Amino acid sequence: MAENEIPDEKMSGRRSFLDDTDMKILNILQRDCRKPLYEIAEELSIPKSTIHYRIKRLEDEGIIEGYYAKINSSKLGFDIQMIVNVRAKFGKGYHEKVGKKLAEIPGIWAVYFVFGENDFVILGRGKNRKELFDKMKILFNSDDVERTTTQIVTEVVKDDPRIFFNVEE
Repeated sequence: MAENEIPDEKMSGRRSFLDDTDMKILNILQRDCRKPLYEIAEELSIPKSTIHYRIKRLEDEGIIEGYYAKINSSKLGFDIQMIVNVRAKFGKGYHEKVGKKLAEIPGIWAVYFVFGENDFVILGRGKNRKELFDKMKILFNSDDVERTTTQIVTEVVKDDPRIFFNVEE
């Protein structure tokens, strides 16, 4: 598979790679998704209609899944973050069933089904220890959960889900 190839069976009949222009557009949008099309067009020296077409195609292909504001959770009082490793009780379709239950717990913002000693890694945040413990009690009392290991984040060194491409801009 080529370096910039996108592996996805759903994209049959569509381009399955990103060229330099696509990568430059994605870099710009990840820095500021509210940047007007005409400014992106000026920056890349290509027509605004081309920018519009490429962004629409990237959205249609599922490469761009949405746009949102990055909110500083600490400034809203959600200062405590936790990482929980969950071992679930094995059974048919357990990863879908348990994963869905974990995702429904308020304050849980990421649920990953993983291979290894544990089945899931979940990330959550809360305003205080009591709120986090209440979330943990939901896990402790679940018949689908065999064991958990919880870590409390003391300092965030990096928290950035963006993927920047190394292209000359």
